Amino acid sequence: MKAKEIQDLIDFIAKSGLDEVNIETEQFKLNVKRNSAPKPGDSSAQPLASLPPPAIQNTPAFTAQPVNVSPTQPATPAVTPAEATSTGNYLTVKSPMIGTFYRSANPDSPVFVNIGDEIKKGQTLCIIEAMKLFNEIESEVSGRIVKILIENASPVEYDQPLFLVQPA
Repeated sequence: MKAKEIQDLIDFIAKSGLDEVNIETEQFKLNVKRNSAPKPGDSSAQPLASLPPPAIQNTPAFTAQPVNVSPTQPATPAVTPAEATSTGNYLTVKSPMIGTFYRSANPDSPVFVNIGDEIKKGQTLCIIEAMKLFNEIESEVSGRIVKILIENASPVEYDQPLFLVQPA
């Protein structure tokens, strides 16, 4: 493995949010570990890699109230009003899990939503692939897509903003 390939791998791991990766072949052994110390005062902090994978494939993109996530329950995103100073009355669609964000079902398919599209409750907004499972993220409100905050095929973390929606 060349130095450039190793650097690309390290960059990808840094963006993916993983805390540790081990790769072993006949020619080499590579162990990359991120120093992820918990924040002071956060007694519930634990590595993201220890959370169980989501059990639901059609994950709602909104809930009416924030949800506390524990290791025994699947992650569910929350509707949060964006800061009034920069986004007005928009709602933020956040990622319900760690994974890779995709705007379409496959490279040859059209994207699920574009900026300016009117969306309805239950409409698929995107797909997040986590551990070889493709999870459709559905809207729980009707409105209009104002901004797409993530590039296609980018790694996302839990609770990372994906879309800004102007509610109908």
